[in-house]
Amino acid sequence: MLCVTMNPVKRSSRLLRQQGIRVLRETPTSPGRAQGPESKWPAKQAHQTINSCVLFTWKCSRNGGGHPLSLRLPLCFSQSLLKPSLSLSLVLKRLFELYVCCPPLGLESLRVKDTQLRASSYKRRGLGPHRGRLNIQVGSVKDGDIYDGAWCAQYEDKKQWLEVDALRPTRFTGVILQGRSSIWSWNFVETFKVQFSNDTLVWKSAMNGSEEAIFQGNQDTETPVLALFNESSTVARYIRINPQTWHENGTVCLRAEVLGCKLPDPNNIYAWQQTEQSSHDKLDFRHHNYKEMRKLMKSVTEDCPDITRIYSIGKSHMGLKMYVMEISDNPGKHELGEPEFRYVAGMHGNEVLGRELLLNLMQYICQEYKQGDQRIVRLVKETRIHLLPSMNPDGYEMAYKKGSELAGWALGRYSYEGIDMNHNFADLNKVMWDAIEYDFQNNDKSKLINHYIPIPEYYTSEDAFVALETRAVINWMQNIPFVLSANLHGGELVVTYPFDRTEDWAPRDDTPTPDNSFFRWLATVYASTNQAMSNPDRRPCHNENFQRYNNIINGANWHTVPGSMNDFSYLHTNCFDVTVELSCDKFPHASELPTEWMNNRESLLVYMEQVHRGIKGVVRDKDTEAGIADAVIKVDDIDHHVRSVADGDYWRLLNPGEYEVTASAEGYNPSTRRCQVMYDHYPTVCDFRLTKTPRQRLKEMLAKGIKPPKDLQIRLRQLRLRKLRASTKTINRSTQFLNVDITLEFPLRTRTSVTVLGGGGCGGGGGGGVDR
Repeated sequence: MLCVTMNPVKRSSRLLRQQGIRVLRETPTSPGRAQGPESKWPAKQAHQTINSCVLFTWKCSRNGGGHPLSLRLPLCFSQSLLKPSLSLSLVLKRLFELYVCCPPLGLESLRVKDTQLRASSYKRRGLGPHRGRLNIQVGSVKDGDIYDGAWCAQYEDKKQWLEVDALRPTRFTGVILQGRSSIWSWNFVETFKVQFSNDTLVWKSAMNGSEEAIFQGNQDTETPVLALFNESSTVARYIRINPQTWHENGTVCLRAEVLGCKLPDPNNIYAWQQTEQSSHDKLDFRHHNYKEMRKLMKSVTEDCPDITRIYSIGKSHMGLKMYVMEISDNPGKHELGEPEFRYVAGMHGNEVLGRELLLNLMQYICQEYKQGDQRIVRLVKETRIHLLPSMNPDGYEMAYKKGSELAGWALGRYSYEGIDMNHNFADLNKVMWDAIEYDFQNNDKSKLINHYIPIPEYYTSEDAFVALETRAVINWMQNIPFVLSANLHGGELVVTYPFDRTEDWAPRDDTPTPDNSFFRWLATVYASTNQAMSNPDRRPCHNENFQRYNNIINGANWHTVPGSMNDFSYLHTNCFDVTVELSCDKFPHASELPTEWMNNRESLLVYMEQVHRGIKGVVRDKDTEAGIADAVIKVDDIDHHVRSVADGDYWRLLNPGEYEVTASAEGYNPSTRRCQVMYDHYPTVCDFRLTKTPRQRLKEMLAKGIKPPKDLQIRLRQLRLRKLRASTKTINRSTQFLNVDITLEFPLRTRTSVTVLGGGGCGGGGGGGVDR
């Protein structure tokens, strides 16, 4: 395979402008990546190879408006496209037709329905045509699952095909193929043909000159391979992929995506199916690499300098800063009583939708705040919002270089060091459950803890296998008193809530927290307002039908995840955290971003508003009115506490109801009151004023060299006497009916008898005696 790096040239720009494409900026790729001439198209060499690759970066916008579109993709061309007469500028034009004008039809994103897919044959239901979608995942480690990992033909011959109905005339431009997702089978198609039809009766093949074109397929099961068509014979309603050869030890199996531009249909008989949701919000709907993300965030702060601030929480392994956008009416400052909220995206670098949604969200909040939208104004003034769009910037850059359809399922998921960050936080679940077990066996509650569980010493050592990005986020959590958070992922449509790890290491098991009812509420809030999740007609993404759970599930009941960020956040800080799986497609095409924004806009806003549900208040010293930090807030019947922060303010997320709440702090007498949580979107204020204990007052006076007043001395003496009487009464009660008679037989027949009655001491009176 010949690989070259092409840089756009001036005559290409002129030609593109003639075709309605206006070049905004030309960005040459790094010469170090090239394996051939940089600015020349070696037509003769390329024509002599079956496939050639092109890696380039380009920005353009269509005439007539629209946001600039960015393209950076490695593409493989079939021989039919690479004619000696094909100039560089025509190749560039062709590439834009493929990836700007002609996006994927949507097999992976489920825009293509199961009813639009047919096949010549299939082995069984689990390997039917509806499973022939790019990146679809197998449902079980066992073959035979109803949710298998590809379409597989029943027969091994060249007459098998997978058919896609585009529902209207479409200019097909290419297909992307993968093999079967399976740990047991090694099945993929090596070469294939493509046919087109308007009625499924008459089929016309893609041609390479006077012969049927034969396209190169896969060399493994996971790497996506792109094949492009030439411009003739590609307008049709139906397309078939017809495998010709396949792996010698396998069978006919494939997963696919189809690229094409839908054309106007004069009959318009499918108009009701063709209406696609779009956004009227004026946002930058495209994929942003690291530099473009930083530039967009800077533009938001320039547009809204009074309510925004950018800061960094650390750097990735490759030195990329982890930028956070803060949105508040007083950015850079924690305000008394104002809760802190965060969204985290891009923990897995190839799950990119969350990154783009947070970039859209910061633009949207800025725009709506300036326009006086009362909902947004209230949210900004009453909440301190933190948006981290990319927790794993190194992984994202790897996936971004491949492109939305060619990154595969796992490229960019892990950090540069190969660490899965969602398994990389300290496993505090084990610490908690070990303490509970110790309490049960020893009847000792001194080791029993349910909140602010400390991080184990081994985890904090320099030799621990912990990503720099993970350490940065943990430090961030410890420095800012977050109340509520969500971790945005991709590849499914579901909201999961803690615990994420099963207690006995089972593969899956329902493992609720003490706050299970509120976590279910949080998950339901997001899922029920998300237009994609709440669609009753949608099909499962891969291998789980989450609709039967109303699109929410306990994380451990899906699959166990030790060391998750959600569990760590709940057990080490005051913050409640859930995971949102945003889309079946981890890396949606840029053309789908407006729809995905509309699917999630309301969910993102209403979830943030939940930070104001429950109770809040300030714990103060009754004498000085100073805030008390680290006060423990205990809600009766919920075995999970929270603590007040530096200024004494606290927040406790709760469902509506009446609760008995106790505030306690070291050196103070605890205080208990009843707090009523209403259904309003405002928290109930429950303040506490604690009085110091006499011992604490005495300690502070002695430390300052002040002689304690007589009333305090009398009070302390009374407390000591009361404590002494209580302990004496306990001893008397426990020994009142105890009678021990021990008889020891010695060789000289000496008899020793010990009798304990009442509360006597070891010597003297008390009724005890020793007879020798």
